[in-house]
Amino acid sequence: MIIFTRIDSVIYMHPLIEQAIKEKRSLLENEAREILKIYDIDVPPYRVATNEDEAAEFAKEIGYPVAMKILSPQILHKSDAGGVALNIVNAAEARTAYAKIIVNAMNYDKSAHLAGVLISPMMRQGVEVIIGMTHDPQFGPVIMFGLGGIFVEVFKDVSFRVTPLDKIDAMEMIKEIKAYPILTGIRGERAKDIEALTDLILKVSMLADEQPEIMELDLNPVFVYDQGVSVVDARMVL
Repeated sequence: MIIFTRIDSVIYMHPLIEQAIKEKRSLLENEAREILKIYDIDVPPYRVATNEDEAAEFAKEIGYPVAMKILSPQILHKSDAGGVALNIVNAAEARTAYAKIIVNAMNYDKSAHLAGVLISPMMRQGVEVIIGMTHDPQFGPVIMFGLGGIFVEVFKDVSFRVTPLDKIDAMEMIKEIKAYPILTGIRGERAKDIEALTDLILKVSMLADEQPEIMELDLNPVFVYDQGVSVVDARMVL
């Protein structure tokens, strides 16, 4: 099955997904971010460095502090491979981090293809949530929402819905998790932007329905602020 994307109501095949299918691999994170952009999902700016000099140059261009992550279709869980460096604040640190990430990735999987290192700005901290999607053999795309970051595996505080979703579905998903009061504001904290979070879930639902070759999708973490949301990490498996 060929993947298409909607542009001005006309259907076009997206070359990034087509190429990944031909190469029988998952999307790299930079590619996943480009797919998210098609659905009007804001992602932080990024550059892909392929050597230490580019790492220093691109980090300065983006603006310190930056985060750096390995790009490899064989390494989906970057932290497990030592493929992530955070709070890089100068060119020397960028060069050192690039070299260390590459060495760690090679040691983790000597057969992995390393496409470079993704560099993007460190985003300010918000409430961490996860938005995911998987394909159920009977029901098709199923959207998951819950508390994000490392907490999703610990507390498993999540909700599910089968696509397509409407606004009521998305709101119910958010309200069903036990951590919902954190989003409404506790202990003097300001309420988070539930409207923006709802909108993001609906966009993921649309993406899942229109891109059937994406078997799994994880946006984790997504930072939710009192105004807006930020997708910090994106993973798509074909």
